[in-house]
Amino acid sequence: MRHGHVPGRGFRLRLTIEADAGTGSTTIRIEVTDTRTERVPALASPAPDAEADRGLLLVAALATRWGTTPRVAAPGKTV
Repeated sequence: MRHGHVPGRGFRLRLTIEADAGTGSTTIRIEVTDTRTERVPALASPAPDAEADRGLLLVAALATRWGTTPRVAAPGKTV
Protein backbone atom coordinates (compact mmCIF):
# COMPACT_ATOMS: atom_id res chain seq x y z
CA MET A 1 0.00 0.00 0.00
CA ARG A 2 2.87 2.34 0.65
CA HIS A 3 4.05 2.01 -2.96
CA GLY A 4 0.56 2.52 -4.35
CA HIS A 5 -0.02 5.81 -2.56
CA VAL A 6 1.13 8.64 -4.80
CA PRO A 7 -0.21 12.11 -3.97
CA GLY A 8 -2.94 13.01 -6.44
CA ARG A 9 -3.43 9.44 -7.63
CA GLY A 10 -5.98 7.00 -6.27
CA PHE A 11 -5.48 3.34 -5.48
CA ARG A 12 -7.59 0.47 -4.20
CA LEU A 13 -6.69 -2.59 -2.13
CA ARG A 14 -9.01 -5.58 -2.52
CA LEU A 15 -8.90 -8.87 -0.62
CA THR A 16 -11.14 -11.80 -1.55
CA ILE A 17 -11.34 -15.25 -0.01
CA GLU A 18 -13.05 -18.04 -1.92
CA ALA A 19 -13.68 -21.55 -0.58
CA ASP A 20 -14.17 -24.51 -2.89
CA ALA A 21 -16.54 -26.92 -1.13
CA GLY A 22 -15.71 -29.68 -3.60
CA THR A 23 -11.97 -29.74 -2.92
CA GLY A 24 -11.90 -28.14 0.51
CA SER A 25 -9.31 -25.63 -0.73
CA THR A 26 -9.36 -21.91 -0.12
CA THR A 27 -8.04 -19.22 -2.47
CA ILE A 28 -6.94 -15.82 -1.20
CA ARG A 29 -6.51 -13.06 -3.78
CA ILE A 30 -4.94 -9.70 -3.01
CA GLU A 31 -5.24 -6.97 -5.64
CA VAL A 32 -3.79 -3.49 -5.71
CA THR A 33 -5.18 -1.14 -8.36
CA ASP A 34 -3.61 2.19 -9.19
CA THR A 35 -4.03 4.85 -11.84
CA ARG A 36 -0.48 4.68 -13.16
CA THR A 37 -0.37 3.42 -16.75
CA GLU A 38 3.23 4.17 -17.65
CA ARG A 39 4.83 1.03 -16.22
CA VAL A 40 4.20 -2.53 -15.17
CA PRO A 41 5.77 -3.56 -11.85
CA ALA A 42 9.15 -5.26 -12.02
CA LEU A 43 11.00 -7.38 -9.50
CA ALA A 44 13.77 -5.46 -7.76
CA SER A 45 17.02 -6.69 -6.25
CA PRO A 46 17.27 -4.75 -3.00
CA ALA A 47 20.45 -4.68 -0.96
CA PRO A 48 20.52 -7.34 1.79
CA ASP A 49 20.19 -4.66 4.48
CA ALA A 50 17.49 -2.61 2.67
CA GLU A 51 14.35 -1.91 4.66
CA ALA A 52 12.03 -1.74 1.62
CA ASP A 53 11.51 -2.89 -1.99
CA ARG A 54 10.72 -6.53 -1.31
CA GLY A 55 6.94 -6.47 -1.88
CA LEU A 56 6.85 -7.97 -5.37
CA LEU A 57 9.60 -10.46 -4.49
CA LEU A 58 7.33 -11.77 -1.72
CA VAL A 59 4.34 -11.88 -4.06
CA ALA A 60 6.32 -13.80 -6.68
CA ALA A 61 7.62 -16.26 -4.10
CA LEU A 62 4.20 -16.94 -2.59
CA ALA A 63 1.93 -16.84 -5.64
CA THR A 64 1.55 -19.68 -8.11
CA ARG A 65 0.67 -17.20 -10.84
CA TRP A 66 0.21 -13.44 -11.00
CA GLY A 67 0.15 -10.60 -13.45
CA THR A 68 -1.35 -7.25 -14.28
CA THR A 69 -4.76 -6.40 -15.70
CA PRO A 70 -5.54 -3.05 -17.34
CA ARG A 71 -8.42 -1.16 -15.74
CA VAL A 72 -11.49 -1.02 -17.96
CA ALA A 73 -13.33 1.95 -16.43
CA ALA A 74 -10.31 4.24 -16.00
CA PRO A 75 -6.57 4.46 -16.72
CA GLY A 76 -4.29 2.25 -14.64
CA LYS A 77 -3.68 -1.40 -13.81
CA THR A 78 -4.41 -4.05 -11.21
CA VAL A 79 -1.65 -6.25 -9.80
